[in-house]
Formats: sequence, structure tokens, C-alpha cells
Amino acid sequence: MNYECIKFELTPTIARIRLNRPDKLNSFSVQMHTELAHALDRVEEQGVRVLLLTGEGRGFCAGQDLSERQMSEGAVDLGSTVETYYAPLVRRIRAMPWPVVVGVNGVAAGAGANLALAGDIVVAKESASFIQPFCRLGLLPDTGGTYFLPRLVGEARAKGLALLGDKLTATQAAQWGLIWEAVPDEEFAARLDGLCNHFAAAPTRGLAASKYAIQVSLNHTLDQQLDLERDYMRELGASADYAEGVNAFMNKRQPQFKGE
Repeated sequence: MNYECIKFELTPTIARIRLNRPDKLNSFSVQMHTELAHALDRVEEQGVRVLLLTGEGRGFCAGQDLSERQMSEGAVDLGSTVETYYAPLVRRIRAMPWPVVVGVNGVAAGAGANLALAGDIVVAKESASFIQPFCRLGLLPDTGGTYFLPRLVGEARAKGLALLGDKLTATQAAQWGLIWEAVPDEEFAARLDGLCNHFAAAPTRGLAASKYAIQVSLNHTLDQQLDLERDYMRELGASADYAEGVNAFMNKRQPQFKGE
């Protein structure tokens, strides 16, 4: 496939996807959804150790391109749009067995903001911002927004963001715990490269287990979570990366993890 709405780079350990409709603040079109799904197919087929998702230009993603909907005749079934495009995208990102780093390079609004929150490590430029504008259209936050927001910042702040639609700066988002960190704009690219290189050399199986266990924890009892930890520790304790980690520790050297 020839990619026009995204930029895609794939190496044996790192996949990089850049949303690439900068003149539209990288808002979603059907073509962008199709290209992104195709790129994720390739990532899943090959397997990597980290995925980076970011945007081109001054925006990360402004959500759905409403001008595309205006070209449609008659009423639009927004539920079908969510079911066909946005929900599968969020499910795929959350289920990936490696860290997903999201670099928010500018405004992240609507579905774009909530797509960012689906990542594992979210880093934003200090000049970036997050907006839940659904209330201005008579809608509710989709793309996992009603799931991620209360879990990340609590019910009161989630409702404030959803019902008021106010802009949240990247610095405030980091202070609230909505994202991992906000960094000076001039340090943004280097920070993303550093994270990708870190995860490309990390014990991938252990990281995958950690992210999954944390994601399901809020739906588990303590006993269920303790059982899950036991099962994963049994599995990971037999892994090559664990053996390498112990050996490196005992011999006072840097481990050489293979993600196995």
C-alpha cells in the first residue's frame, strides 16, 4: 500500500507511525483509518519491541474530519463509524504485546485526544493541548474517552473535561496524571527517540505482562490480581530474559535482553 495519510517506518525492533494530514491537523478520514489499519497489520505480522505513534505538523490529531461527513448524503450513523473504525483501533493498541509510546506534538482533540490516551507512555510537547469537544456537538467522548478519562484523572475531572470541553494544557495534563510527561518542545524529538531505543532493548515479555496486568486490575478483586501475578511470574521466571537479567546483575554488567 502507498501511504498518503500516514508515514510508516518499520525496523526489526521499532515501528514508527506518523499521522500525516498536517493541513487538517491530522484529523481522521476513511483513508487515514484504512492506511493506519494496514500499517498495524504489518506491525503485528512482523512483531516489534515498541510502537511509536505521533503526528506531523502542528497537531497530533484533531479527531474526526467533519468536512468528510458533510460530503455524505443523509444522516450519518455515528455508531457504525465508531464500531467500524475507532473501537477496533483502540482495542488493537491496547492489546499490543509491546509498549506503545504516543508523542503528542500539538493539539489532540476529540477522538485524537482519546487515541493518545490509549497508549502506554504518553509524552507531549509543553505547547500541546488536550480537548474533549464532543459536548459542543451534542455527543459524548468516544474512542475510549469515557473509559480512559475517569480511570486516569478521576470522575470529577473526567466530567469537567467532558461536559465543559475546555482546553487542557500538556503541563496540566501531566500534573493531573492524564499523561506521563510534558517536555519542552525542543526536547520532544530526542525524548521520543530515547524512549524507543530504551524499549527496543528492554525485556519485552515482562513489559507486556505488566501493561496487561495493570489494564485489567481495576476490574479484578485483589485475589484475582494476586493469582494473575502468580501466573505471570511463573511464566516469566522461565524466560530467557529473566535468566539474562539475573546473570547480568550477578556479574555487574548491562543485560542484553532479546525480548524472549
